[in-house]
Amino acid sequence: MDINSLIARVKAILMTPKTEWPVIAAEPATVSDLYKNYILILAALGPAATFVGDLLFGTHIPLLGTFRPSIGSLLTSLILSYGVSLLVVFIVALITDALAPNFGGEKNKVQALKAAAYSATPGWVVGILHILPGVGALVWLLGIAAAVYGVYLLYLGLPHTMKTTQERSTGYAIAIIVVGFVLNLVLMSVVGLSGRAAYHPSISLGSSDAVQVDPDSSLGKLDAWSKKVAVAGKQMEAAQKNGDADAQGKAMGAMMGAALGGGSQVEALAPDSLKPFVPETLGGLKRTDFSAERNGALGMQLSEAHATYSDGAQRNLRLEVTDMGSAKGLMALAGWAAVDSSKETDHGYDKTYKQDGRLIHEEWDSQDKRGEYGIVLGERFSVKVSGNADSINDLKAAVASVNLAGLEALKNQGVKNG
Repeated sequence: MDINSLIARVKAILMTPKTEWPVIAAEPATVSDLYKNYILILAALGPAATFVGDLLFGTHIPLLGTFRPSIGSLLTSLILSYGVSLLVVFIVALITDALAPNFGGEKNKVQALKAAAYSATPGWVVGILHILPGVGALVWLLGIAAAVYGVYLLYLGLPHTMKTTQERSTGYAIAIIVVGFVLNLVLMSVVGLSGRAAYHPSISLGSSDAVQVDPDSSLGKLDAWSKKVAVAGKQMEAAQKNGDADAQGKAMGAMMGAALGGGSQVEALAPDSLKPFVPETLGGLKRTDFSAERNGALGMQLSEAHATYSDGAQRNLRLEVTDMGSAKGLMALAGWAAVDSSKETDHGYDKTYKQDGRLIHEEWDSQDKRGEYGIVLGERFSVKVSGNADSINDLKAAVASVNLAGLEALKNQGVKNG
């Protein structure tokens, strides 16, 4: 996968679809090519960004506050939502191919997959900013806009990919969308997903046809990232040719790990390695419990250690130290984004910002004297303290008492480049 080509294609299908569809239809491709070079990467953006966003900031539930799922439940949601995304585009392609003769078109599985994948681009691309908090109702509205534009892209693309007429493509597109929409609802219901929209603008594509990349810019970093992902992709292709199912599974995991890890495969720190960063006392309170674990799925691997501190009466603090490991590439994307959000109530606030190059999230309820303060280190580690305190400054001091410099110094440990 070449990131320049990928971004140029996304830009073209979104901004100049009428001229891009003939190019897409004429390109030689296989189902494997389309998945490896486009679908697997773009379909992962929304689910993975939601995973990181929920892990860092939690999910806000009106009237109930912020809910913070466990890593295990978040990984389960990630796997299910990503699997649903891949399954839906595959089945929509099958529907597109099956219905072609009914609308004067020609059956062609590869062209049908092109129609399904490229028309899904708006929703996939804009899903990435679910990594940020506070998008709320705006995301839902943008999701509707992205879905409508996706239907328009499908309408434009069917005459070129499936050889139907432009007049008949309207009914053709409607038939595909109706079946696909019902299918999506059924799948979402079956896997029990929250239905959280996965749409938010994420990339300023500009107006130039050529993509110029500064090596020190965000796109430059993404370019280096993509070259490493391409290596993993070639390994997967070789495994497919050999017909070795075990090797294919490992290569797939390696490719997704590299894609989500910023171009590198990352082995998260062992649970015992996190223990030194969970002190015996915190904020003047004694540690009352401790646990650590390492989990992995879809080529991702991460570790978490957490502990509770209490005075045995009213004061309680919870410390969470998380190594995002194989998802550090998404942490970097959060760092590259212009993160700055703030919400206030009559008795508190919730804000996210960058300070000294670090992503910081804090929330405070002056009525309950309860809050949370978290910081991201080295675009890989998250350290959060939550609980009762006299002020948010007490939580900040508790985080500062953790060996942050020592943890950040481990940011390259377990990173396998190339």
